[in-house]
Amino acid sequence: MDLVPALEEPLKKVLGPATAKVMAEHLGLHTVGDLLHHYPRRYEERGQLTHLADLPMDEHVTVVAQVADARLLTFASSKAPRGKGQRLEVTITDGSGQLKLVFFGNGVHKPHKELLPGTRALFAGKVSVFNRRLQLAHPAYELLRGDDVTETVDTWAGALIPLYPATAKLESWKIAKSVQTVLPSAQEATDPLPDSLRAGRGLVPLPEALLKIHRPHTKADIEDARSRLKWDEAFVLQVALARRRHADAQLPAVARRPKKDGLLSAFDAKLPFTLTEGQQKVSKEIFDDLATEHPMHRLLQGEVGSGKTMVALRAMLAVVDAGGQAAMLAPTEVLAQQHHRSITEMMGELAEGGMLGGAEHSTKVVLLTGSMGAAGRRQALLDLVTAEAGIVIGTHALIEDKVQFHDLGLVVVDEQHRFGVEQRDALRGKGKQPPHLLVMTATPIPRTVAMTVFGDLETSVLDQLPAGRSPIASHVVPAADKPHFLSRAWERVREEVSNGHQAYVVCPRIGDEDDDPKKSRKKPSPEDEAEKRPPLAVLDIADQLAKGPLQGLKVEVLHGRMPPDDKDAVMRRFAAGETDVLVATTVIEVGVNVPNATAMVIMDADRFGVSQLHQLRGRVGRGSAAGLCLLVTEMPEAGPARQRLTAVASTLDGFELSRIDLEQRREGDVLGQAQSGARTSLRMLAVIEDEEIIAEARDEATAVVASDPDLEHLPGLRTALEALLDEEREQYLDKG
Repeated sequence: MDLVPALEEPLKKVLGPATAKVMAEHLGLHTVGDLLHHYPRRYEERGQLTHLADLPMDEHVTVVAQVADARLLTFASSKAPRGKGQRLEVTITDGSGQLKLVFFGNGVHKPHKELLPGTRALFAGKVSVFNRRLQLAHPAYELLRGDDVTETVDTWAGALIPLYPATAKLESWKIAKSVQTVLPSAQEATDPLPDSLRAGRGLVPLPEALLKIHRPHTKADIEDARSRLKWDEAFVLQVALARRRHADAQLPAVARRPKKDGLLSAFDAKLPFTLTEGQQKVSKEIFDDLATEHPMHRLLQGEVGSGKTMVALRAMLAVVDAGGQAAMLAPTEVLAQQHHRSITEMMGELAEGGMLGGAEHSTKVVLLTGSMGAAGRRQALLDLVTAEAGIVIGTHALIEDKVQFHDLGLVVVDEQHRFGVEQRDALRGKGKQPPHLLVMTATPIPRTVAMTVFGDLETSVLDQLPAGRSPIASHVVPAADKPHFLSRAWERVREEVSNGHQAYVVCPRIGDEDDDPKKSRKKPSPEDEAEKRPPLAVLDIADQLAKGPLQGLKVEVLHGRMPPDDKDAVMRRFAAGETDVLVATTVIEVGVNVPNATAMVIMDADRFGVSQLHQLRGRVGRGSAAGLCLLVTEMPEAGPARQRLTAVASTLDGFELSRIDLEQRREGDVLGQAQSGARTSLRMLAVIEDEEIIAEARDEATAVVASDPDLEHLPGLRTALEALLDEEREQYLDKG
């Protein structure tokens, strides 16, 4: 983060090319500074041993333990010379449990000599199961002994061994040795925090923090270092976002105030329901922003079905009232068509500007997607440039050079985390002056994540569901343990259909991918079976259902590789009630609105993330009848995948689920690509746990940027920012 010449030194010069290559390829570390910011994940106290009883399956672990027993066994082997193979079995213990280590073939000689009973060592490897017992096969190890042979184990007790995030190619202690080599350079680290901030919060200087995190003498050292390094990450990130907000606030924009008796009033007058309190409050925040002379930058997050589209539509109508145009950018054609359909339906004759039967205050609502025919496309482009159309809804086709607006006043981006900043800025660049920006997401985002990922946007939250939305019951269906539960799931689908409703079946894969027949297919063990087999596919499942449990029902498929016209036709038939069951991939995840669909069966539900399952589930229960969501899985009951599904089934609160999601998956993948850079920039900061630091850092950063936008008086902070905003991280910030 704080790259100055000593810290910019390439690792290959300092550590040698072989180690540097592994560090670059497997850990993304290229310079001395990068390595100094590769912090230990935890610490072992020598003499206070890791609990072997708590080892996680399938993870690389490092344990400190003592050899209890070592046996060299001989067995018949066709591969070994003279037909006999050797296997060394070593049992290690730490008082809490035992673990077996195995070494085969030529790999037995060295450990056979060194791993004698009573020897203590660090062992690293991947935990696996053999004959129902945990084991490490061919672990790397480092004996614990000083240069002085008489040095006893007691001398080691109390010293903290740093354990680093490691890879199979580079064990933790090798990383520790490399860190030892570069640690003197920590003295050269420039401090990004303003002195007043550091002193005011009692934080140690950066060089001291780096020393204490890698070579702590006491637990208090680790705490000091962590507090300091968390502040660095939070503060530098918030300064980057505050500068972006500050720059945006300097841009001019046209204030857009709705006319007294214009299009918006006419629309409100014909609404058959009243807006929820939440919708009214959020609308007021948006209208206040639209009335200012610098661009609105607002994130509107709301649960699936909380009425975000209604709020966005009223904002668009207000801008059309004020003489401008509004564009809504959707991530997929299916969603763009869906929005176009629902908005024209909501507006009725108000969407028929310039047509016979159009109302007095009306405008034209056009659709623009990549697959439209030439004539329709030409007409849409003409309507935009002549201002005949006040509202356009489209995919990234809106961004193409040919698309010109008469006066673009508002850009609404749906499901923001699927768009890059280039796309967003290209659309904003089509206004004579920067248009106002409203970003919508149905992925509930905890406040701290909103502050870090979407930190350049003001946030509005819709957390009330409109009246008339029905409850959704969710259940986990353990297909492997209880096959009759799956049979019952299909009976439930038939019952819903016989009551005049419709159902979705969601699968993780399409199923027309080419399988490589040359790939050997080893028979997997029962534990691996559910994990290793390819995810269930739409085309296979649709076929099985139509011939089996759902025979006689009208079953159709929908997936992303179908031609756009076919997709639209399938969606229209389903929306019209002509199809009973739609077997689809996650193309239905966002925005698809069929109130008559009441049941959803999600196959291989464990292959989806928590937020994705919550999004999918929001497609049912959209009408007056109750919704049902069945999460089918073959995962064993005790595993983390099942726990995740149980959590989804137990609550409909998206914010609660996004917290669970974050805690289980770490922040790196919460918003998929939108956070790709978070892995590189947030090493110490945990977005959920460190809410207080993030909020305080945001306030401090806003104050610093307000008084010194170019950071002229804070060269250390400028350096840290440049390092943070290298290409990948710049993109990550901009995706906000």
